[in-house]
Amino acid sequence: MNIESFREYCLELPMTSEDMPFGDDCLIIRVCGKIFACIGLTSSDYVVLKCDPDYAIDLRDRYSDIQPAWHWNKKYWNQHNLDGFLSDDLVKSLIRHSYSEVVKKLPKKIKTEYPQITQIS
Repeated sequence: MNIESFREYCLELPMTSEDMPFGDDCLIIRVCGKIFACIGLTSSDYVVLKCDPDYAIDLRDRYSDIQPAWHWNKKYWNQHNLDGFLSDDLVKSLIRHSYSEVVKKLPKKIKTEYPQITQIS
């Protein structure tokens, strides 16, 4: 999966937006204002996604293209090399997982107001 396809897939999810609060080096994708993905815009194609801590370790053990995210809380965030051997289906699954990890921490009021955000799996 390339960076543009990754971005498009993220933005197809309900209530998502993008911005560049940390400068021109990375594009942030949010759900209801909360970060669930970061796209590196430097020389290499990488993305950062939130992950359940146990699943994050499992993914790092199974895939050399998934590492603890640089400059992010390594307990919850993985960095994925899109130039490597990760399948598009796996990357899409990890995007949905990251999105769901963020949504489950949103206030009940937001989840009630926008029920479509809880229907991603």
